[in-house]
Amino acid sequence: MRRILSFIVGMLLATTASALSLADISGRDAGRGLKEALTQGAGKAVDLLGKPDGFLGNPKVKIPLPESVQQIEGLLRGFGMNKQADELIDAMNRAAEAAVPQAKTLLVNSIKKMSVDDAKGILSGGEDSATQYFRRTTSGPLAEKFKPIVRKAMARVKLAEKYDQLAGKAAKFGLVREQDAHLEDYVTRKTLDGLYLMIAEEEKAIRQNPAEATGRLAKKVFGALF
Repeated sequence: MRRILSFIVGMLLATTASALSLADISGRDAGRGLKEALTQGAGKAVDLLGKPDGFLGNPKVKIPLPESVQQIEGLLRGFGMNKQADELIDAMNRAAEAAVPQAKTLLVNSIKKMSVDDAKGILSGGEDSATQYFRRTTSGPLAEKFKPIVRKAMARVKLAEKYDQLAGKAAKFGLVREQDAHLEDYVTRKTLDGLYLMIAEEEKAIRQNPAEATGRLAKKVFGALF
Protein backbone atom coordinates (compact mmCIF):
# COMPACT_ATOMS: atom_id res chain seq x y z
CA MET A 1 0.00 0.00 0.00
CA ARG A 2 2.84 2.40 0.87
CA ARG A 3 4.42 1.77 -2.54
CA ILE A 4 1.11 2.45 -4.29
CA LEU A 5 0.64 5.72 -2.40
CA SER A 6 4.20 6.78 -3.21
CA PHE A 7 3.59 6.05 -6.88
CA ILE A 8 0.36 8.09 -6.90
CA VAL A 9 2.04 11.03 -5.17
CA GLY A 10 4.89 10.88 -7.67
CA MET A 11 2.48 10.91 -10.59
CA LEU A 12 0.63 13.90 -9.14
CA LEU A 13 3.87 15.83 -8.72
CA ALA A 14 4.93 15.02 -12.28
CA THR A 15 1.55 16.13 -13.62
CA THR A 16 1.75 19.39 -11.69
CA ALA A 17 5.24 20.10 -13.02
CA SER A 18 4.26 19.39 -16.61
CA ALA A 19 1.21 21.64 -16.30
CA LEU A 20 3.35 24.59 -15.29
CA SER A 21 2.42 27.66 -17.29
CA LEU A 22 4.39 30.80 -18.05
CA ALA A 23 2.23 32.65 -15.53
CA ASP A 24 3.58 30.38 -12.79
CA ILE A 25 7.17 31.44 -13.49
CA SER A 26 8.46 34.61 -11.86
CA GLY A 27 9.34 37.51 -14.15
CA ARG A 28 12.96 37.29 -13.06
CA ASP A 29 13.21 33.57 -13.84
CA ALA A 30 11.44 34.04 -17.17
CA GLY A 31 13.92 36.74 -18.19
CA ARG A 32 16.93 34.73 -17.10
CA GLY A 33 15.66 31.59 -18.79
CA LEU A 34 15.03 33.46 -22.03
CA LYS A 35 18.53 34.96 -21.95
CA GLU A 36 20.04 31.51 -21.36
CA ALA A 37 18.26 30.13 -24.39
CA LEU A 38 19.08 33.09 -26.64
CA THR A 39 22.75 33.03 -25.67
CA GLN A 40 22.83 29.34 -26.54
CA GLY A 41 21.05 29.76 -29.88
CA ALA A 42 23.04 32.80 -31.01
CA GLY A 43 26.34 31.22 -30.03
CA LYS A 44 25.55 28.02 -31.90
CA ALA A 45 24.57 29.94 -35.03
CA VAL A 46 27.83 31.89 -34.97
CA ASP A 47 29.86 28.73 -34.42
CA LEU A 48 28.16 26.95 -37.32
CA LEU A 49 28.81 29.78 -39.77
CA GLY A 50 32.17 31.12 -38.58
CA LYS A 51 34.25 28.15 -39.69
CA PRO A 52 35.57 26.78 -43.00
CA ASP A 53 32.62 25.98 -45.26
CA GLY A 54 30.19 27.51 -42.76
CA PHE A 55 28.73 29.50 -45.66
CA LEU A 56 30.24 27.87 -48.73
CA GLY A 57 29.22 24.37 -47.68
CA ASN A 58 25.71 25.25 -46.53
CA PRO A 59 23.20 25.70 -49.38
CA LYS A 60 20.83 27.58 -47.06
CA VAL A 61 23.27 30.47 -46.65
CA LYS A 62 25.82 30.09 -49.46
CA ILE A 63 26.33 33.48 -51.09
CA PRO A 64 25.94 33.51 -54.89
CA LEU A 65 26.69 36.42 -57.16
CA PRO A 66 23.94 39.06 -56.96
CA GLU A 67 20.86 37.98 -58.88
CA SER A 68 20.94 41.08 -61.03
CA VAL A 69 24.44 40.27 -62.30
CA GLN A 70 24.32 36.49 -62.61
CA GLN A 71 24.32 36.94 -66.39
CA ILE A 72 27.90 38.18 -65.97
CA GLU A 73 28.73 34.88 -64.32
CA GLY A 74 27.23 33.10 -67.33
CA LEU A 75 29.37 35.19 -69.69
CA LEU A 76 32.51 34.46 -67.68
CA ARG A 77 31.88 30.76 -67.80
CA GLY A 78 30.95 31.00 -71.47
CA PHE A 79 34.39 32.47 -72.16
CA GLY A 80 36.09 29.66 -70.26
CA MET A 81 36.61 31.68 -67.08
CA ASN A 82 35.16 29.07 -64.74
CA LYS A 83 38.14 29.35 -62.42
CA GLN A 84 37.74 33.11 -62.02
CA ALA A 85 33.99 32.85 -61.40
CA ASP A 86 34.49 30.11 -58.82
CA GLU A 87 37.25 32.12 -57.17
CA LEU A 88 34.96 35.12 -56.78
CA ILE A 89 32.12 33.09 -55.24
CA ASP A 90 34.59 31.30 -52.98
CA ALA A 91 36.04 34.64 -51.84
CA MET A 92 32.60 36.05 -50.99
CA ASN A 93 31.76 33.07 -48.80
CA ARG A 94 35.19 32.96 -47.14
CA ALA A 95 34.78 36.65 -46.34
CA ALA A 96 31.45 35.89 -44.64
CA GLU A 97 32.99 33.04 -42.66
CA ALA A 98 35.78 35.32 -41.47
CA ALA A 99 33.37 38.09 -40.44
CA VAL A 100 30.72 36.14 -38.52
CA PRO A 101 32.76 35.37 -35.36
CA GLN A 102 32.77 39.11 -34.68
CA ALA A 103 29.02 38.85 -34.05
CA LYS A 104 29.10 36.88 -30.81
CA THR A 105 30.01 39.76 -28.49
CA LEU A 106 27.42 42.11 -29.97
CA LEU A 107 24.70 39.47 -29.81
CA VAL A 108 25.47 38.68 -26.17
CA ASN A 109 25.51 42.38 -25.28
CA SER A 110 22.13 42.76 -26.96
CA ILE A 111 20.78 39.94 -24.80
CA LYS A 112 22.14 41.54 -21.63
CA LYS A 113 20.49 44.87 -22.48
CA MET A 114 17.12 43.30 -23.22
CA SER A 115 14.26 45.10 -21.46
CA VAL A 116 11.36 43.46 -19.64
CA ASP A 117 9.02 44.49 -22.47
CA ASP A 118 11.40 42.99 -25.04
CA ALA A 119 11.43 39.70 -23.12
CA LYS A 120 7.63 39.64 -22.87
CA GLY A 121 7.33 40.31 -26.58
CA ILE A 122 9.70 37.48 -27.45
CA LEU A 123 8.04 34.97 -25.13
CA SER A 124 4.54 35.79 -26.37
CA GLY A 125 5.52 36.42 -30.01
CA GLY A 126 5.96 34.22 -33.06
CA GLU A 127 8.56 31.53 -33.54
CA ASP A 128 11.12 34.04 -34.86
CA SER A 129 10.38 36.92 -32.48
CA ALA A 130 13.81 36.61 -30.84
CA THR A 131 15.49 36.65 -34.24
CA GLN A 132 13.60 39.81 -35.17
CA TYR A 133 14.77 41.36 -31.89
CA PHE A 134 18.37 40.57 -32.84
CA ARG A 135 17.92 41.97 -36.32
CA ARG A 136 16.43 45.18 -34.94
CA THR A 137 19.12 45.73 -32.29
CA THR A 138 22.29 44.40 -33.93
CA SER A 139 22.10 44.67 -37.74
CA GLY A 140 23.57 48.20 -37.88
CA PRO A 141 26.54 47.61 -35.52
CA LEU A 142 27.22 44.20 -37.08
CA ALA A 143 27.34 45.65 -40.59
CA GLU A 144 29.97 48.12 -39.39
CA LYS A 145 32.04 45.30 -37.90
CA PHE A 146 31.65 42.97 -40.87
CA LYS A 147 32.38 45.40 -43.70
CA PRO A 148 36.15 45.99 -43.06
CA ILE A 149 36.71 42.23 -42.77
CA VAL A 150 34.78 41.59 -45.97
CA ARG A 151 36.63 44.42 -47.75
CA LYS A 152 40.02 42.99 -46.76
CA ALA A 153 39.08 39.48 -47.90
CA MET A 154 37.66 40.64 -51.22
CA ALA A 155 40.71 42.81 -51.96
CA ARG A 156 42.72 39.65 -52.52
CA VAL A 157 40.62 38.74 -55.56
CA LYS A 158 41.39 40.68 -58.72
CA LEU A 159 38.03 39.95 -60.27
CA ALA A 160 36.27 41.62 -57.33
CA GLU A 161 37.74 45.00 -58.27
CA LYS A 162 36.76 44.53 -61.90
CA TYR A 163 33.27 43.54 -60.80
CA ASP A 164 32.86 46.79 -58.86
CA GLN A 165 34.03 48.80 -61.87
CA LEU A 166 31.66 47.08 -64.31
CA ALA A 167 28.71 46.82 -61.95
CA GLY A 168 29.11 50.45 -60.90
CA LYS A 169 28.81 51.57 -64.52
CA ALA A 170 25.92 49.19 -65.18
CA ALA A 171 24.05 50.52 -62.13
CA LYS A 172 24.04 54.02 -63.66
CA PHE A 173 22.04 52.65 -66.58
CA GLY A 174 19.70 50.63 -64.38
CA LEU A 175 21.19 47.32 -65.53
CA VAL A 176 22.34 46.39 -62.01
CA ARG A 177 20.60 47.22 -58.76
CA GLU A 178 22.41 49.99 -56.89
CA GLN A 179 22.64 47.89 -53.72
CA ASP A 180 24.44 45.16 -55.69
CA ALA A 181 26.96 47.48 -57.36
CA HIS A 182 29.63 47.02 -54.67
CA LEU A 183 30.54 43.52 -53.60
CA GLU A 184 31.55 44.43 -50.05
CA ASP A 185 28.08 45.89 -49.41
CA TYR A 186 26.38 42.90 -50.98
CA VAL A 187 28.48 40.33 -49.11
CA THR A 188 28.00 42.16 -45.81
CA ARG A 189 24.23 42.16 -46.32
CA LYS A 190 24.15 38.48 -47.25
CA THR A 191 26.35 37.62 -44.27
CA LEU A 192 23.82 39.26 -41.97
CA ASP A 193 20.95 37.44 -43.72
CA GLY A 194 22.72 34.12 -43.26
CA LEU A 195 23.43 34.78 -39.61
CA TYR A 196 19.84 35.72 -38.79
CA LEU A 197 18.55 32.74 -40.76
CA MET A 198 20.63 30.36 -38.64
CA ILE A 199 19.63 32.13 -35.42
CA ALA A 200 15.99 31.70 -36.48
CA GLU A 201 16.55 27.98 -36.99
CA GLU A 202 18.12 27.66 -33.55
CA GLU A 203 15.26 29.63 -32.00
CA LYS A 204 12.70 27.41 -33.71
CA ALA A 205 14.50 24.26 -32.51
CA ILE A 206 14.51 25.45 -28.89
CA ARG A 207 10.83 26.37 -29.02
CA GLN A 208 9.88 23.01 -30.54
CA ASN A 209 12.08 20.94 -28.23
CA PRO A 210 12.73 22.77 -24.93
CA ALA A 211 14.45 19.69 -23.51
CA GLU A 212 17.39 20.47 -25.80
CA ALA A 213 17.82 23.93 -24.26
CA THR A 214 20.95 24.40 -22.21
CA GLY A 215 20.20 25.55 -18.68
CA ARG A 216 17.50 24.67 -16.15
CA LEU A 217 15.69 27.99 -16.46
CA ALA A 218 15.69 27.91 -20.26
CA LYS A 219 14.05 24.49 -20.24
CA LYS A 220 11.56 25.63 -17.62
CA VAL A 221 10.55 28.79 -19.51
CA PHE A 222 10.27 27.34 -23.01
CA GLY A 223 8.70 24.16 -21.67
CA ALA A 224 5.92 26.29 -20.17
CA LEU A 225 5.12 27.77 -23.59
CA PHE A 226 3.94 24.46 -25.01
